[in-house]
Amino acid sequence: MEERAETREDAAGAADIGTRLGQMIRALRRDRKLTLAALSEATGLSLGLLSQIERGLSEPSVKALHLIAGSLGVTVGWFFREDAAPAEPAPDEVVVRRGARRQLTYAGGISDELLTPQMGGQLEFLLCRIAPGAGIEEGYAHEGEEGGYVVAGTLELTVETQSWTLQAGDSFGFASHRPHRYRNPGTHETVVIWAVTPASF
Repeated sequence: MEERAETREDAAGAADIGTRLGQMIRALRRDRKLTLAALSEATGLSLGLLSQIERGLSEPSVKALHLIAGSLGVTVGWFFREDAAPAEPAPDEVVVRRGARRQLTYAGGISDELLTPQMGGQLEFLLCRIAPGAGIEEGYAHEGEEGGYVVAGTLELTVETQSWTLQAGDSFGFASHRPHRYRNPGTHETVVIWAVTPASF
């Protein structure tokens, strides 16, 4: 019973995150004076999918959110904000408590939690959770460098045409302009601490 209650609570939390993300995308799109059709053309994503994402009925994939963010002139990290306001956290913020992490949930069983308190800094730390069988099927690229440490599970990482299978305790690093993708080929959740610099994610 307790486990079922936690599952319902997690599902409700994910739905709230999806709704908030959709509202932020819509507000930013309107602020940029773009129609859904114009955003569809800029991203290559269907009008129907974008409409569902904005209404909180569908979660974007990691790549889709990158395309949306780029077309709206922000980084993916912008969507970790509590709201769409441009204000940055106070410069003396240093610690992020476990229960206060900002989170994004993507389609297909991937979620990111922001571990760094500053949104405007040069470094981002993310706690990435990847469900069994989940991953990014199509490679994507962006500016900067990134690296990570596999805390639990198995991570299959592909950079350009080369793939590696990493286990808990393994780490990695590469230039982010190289097309990359990842997935969890195992039967248990994969947890990765991911670092990105500059904060272009």
